[in-house]
Amino acid sequence: MLEIQHLTKIYPGGKKAVDGLSLNVRAGEICGFIGANGAGKTSTIKAVVGIHGFEQGEILIHGKSIRTHPLECKRRMAYIPDNPDNPDLYEHLTGYQYINFIADIYRVSSKERRERVERYGELFEMAPSLGKVITSYSHGMKQRTAIIAALVHAPSLLILDEPFVGLDPKGAFHLKQIMQELVETGGAIFFSTHVLDVAEKLCSRIAIIKEGRLVVAGDTDKVKGDHSLESVFMEVQGHE
Repeated sequence: MLEIQHLTKIYPGGKKAVDGLSLNVRAGEICGFIGANGAGKTSTIKAVVGIHGFEQGEILIHGKSIRTHPLECKRRMAYIPDNPDNPDLYEHLTGYQYINFIADIYRVSSKERRERVERYGELFEMAPSLGKVITSYSHGMKQRTAIIAALVHAPSLLILDEPFVGLDPKGAFHLKQIMQELVETGGAIFFSTHVLDVAEKLCSRIAIIKEGRLVVAGDTDKVKGDHSLESVFMEVQGHE
């Protein structure tokens, strides 16, 4: 589903945000991407979804390069950023208008979009509010709208950056349910999080990044062994 090969991302001024990172996510897996602030998680994710270019390496989605086949790659995946308050959510539109705009981009049929918007709108308790302009939404409502829009074309690969920030416990519960459903039907998920207990319970694989370099990756049970994921993470932060 996702193959990152020796990814290196350097920002103007010479700061190396990601340094030779290699990582695979297979169908049926939820891979948690963990690291301290500034470790390179968001830089990696933005390279994966085609927002940022990168200096070295390769990123393959279903075997296609994000560099040379960006449209094919983006048709297969959805991205939910860590900040739904950014202008990309087009706040002058209503929730319905924004979701329909995204559905138009992905050429989702009227029947499929109607069924998905009804399902996810009810699930995330957004149905009464989707007719209102997004500028009137709270942070949590914007996050839920971004999630519905990301799911409207039924992606096989879901990329999320801190998806539980801004969600109430019920919204977080339903998002975890949807994530489990996606991988049970052959999809894959790659997401960053600071909520280590959620990652420990939800993820089949864990990858830990430190200062732009991948330091630990593997099946969750093997990564943590007889310890908690939190204790493993703290040990990694203290030692190479």
